[in-house]
Amino acid sequence: MPPAPRPSPAGLTVLALLIAGPLHPYGMQRLIKTWGKDQVVNIGQRANLYKTIRRLHEAGLIAVRHTERTQQYPERTVYELTDEGRRAGTRWLEDMLATPRNEYPAFPAALSFAMLLAPEEVTRILSRRLGAIQQRLAELDAQVQDERHVLPRIGVIETEYQRAVTDAEARWLGSVIDDISSGRLSWDYSQIGPQAAQDYSHATD
Repeated sequence: MPPAPRPSPAGLTVLALLIAGPLHPYGMQRLIKTWGKDQVVNIGQRANLYKTIRRLHEAGLIAVRHTERTQQYPERTVYELTDEGRRAGTRWLEDMLATPRNEYPAFPAALSFAMLLAPEEVTRILSRRLGAIQQRLAELDAQVQDERHVLPRIGVIETEYQRAVTDAEARWLGSVIDDISSGRLSWDYSQIGPQAAQDYSHATD
């Protein structure tokens, strides 16, 4: 049997869904959308979901319960948790809750090369991002309010977290834009270029 896959949000989601009972992939996908997990886990696309299911099945964390055949739907394979899958899901959940990790999102990577643009260009671009972030913040505010009417707080805690992170980014973006506009933050690539050229020369030795 292949080694257990590394903990992942997608894998944890499938294992967690199967705690409720056996499900076929279409049912999983429907629950993911109904419960809003597609906002925090990238398995909204069926191909990504099937890939995750295959890895978990090959590792023995889930098993085929049976195959459904009806006239209304194409053949569906129903999966269930194995005992090892239940134990793995608990370990993964504890680890993901407790251990901070650098997940290498795109925005910090782009920020690390912002010096390639002129300050006024960065101000314009970050202002555009700030507008989108503020719109997202308003959407999250509305979502939290709506969810609290039908769910206990623990059921909306991931939305609370997204809202807090989005609010922090909005405030940080505003401060950086202000610093560039006032001249407190400035740069000139012609001053950075010589060091970059020197580093490039060393890298090609």
